[in-house]
Amino acid sequence: MITDKMSWEREPSKYSIKDGMVEITTMPHTDLWQRTYYHFRNDNAPVLQMETDDKYFSFTVKTDFSGSHHRFDQCGIVMYLDTDNWLKASVEYENETFAHLGSVVTNHGYSDWATTVIPADVRTMWYRLSRREDDYCIECSGDGVIYEQMRVCHMWEGAGRIRFGIYACSPEDSSFDAVFTDMKLTECAWKAHDGQQPDED
Repeated sequence: MITDKMSWEREPSKYSIKDGMVEITTMPHTDLWQRTYYHFRNDNAPVLQMETDDKYFSFTVKTDFSGSHHRFDQCGIVMYLDTDNWLKASVEYENETFAHLGSVVTNHGYSDWATTVIPADVRTMWYRLSRREDDYCIECSGDGVIYEQMRVCHMWEGAGRIRFGIYACSPEDSSFDAVFTDMKLTECAWKAHDGQQPDED
């Protein structure tokens, strides 16, 4: 079972792991963000991860955030290498009308945030993180079958042994129960590029 191979980076005070299901109760004022635009640094969200040297793989997980109710409540997939180098994807609650489906990539201490607006009644989401050496692809799915690309990115410190898994947090004065199921590790579903050939060095 995948959860047997996972360990905590900042273990939350309340959680349960049973039969492949992980439930995390978020603590208020927890988040992952580095510098860009807001000029603050938040690095206290609980992260549950496994390690690998495998250069080619895909990791999928289903998230249920039915309990999210406050601005920025979120849970999703993560690859947390250290304070300054990580990526995440999640749905962030905004209000009763809409939420933000988005991803953050942080390289060398600076975060970005790419988002799209989705209806607030979306309360579950699947994610797939795929690795091809030091490049990564994040995808999402409403049904766990058909995935849509959210982004392709390069991780400057992501060429060697990495850690990846799940996270949940509540950046403001809030708390909710985030539920993770259907975690799978498979061969890389992100196929090699079949268009323009690489430049020669």
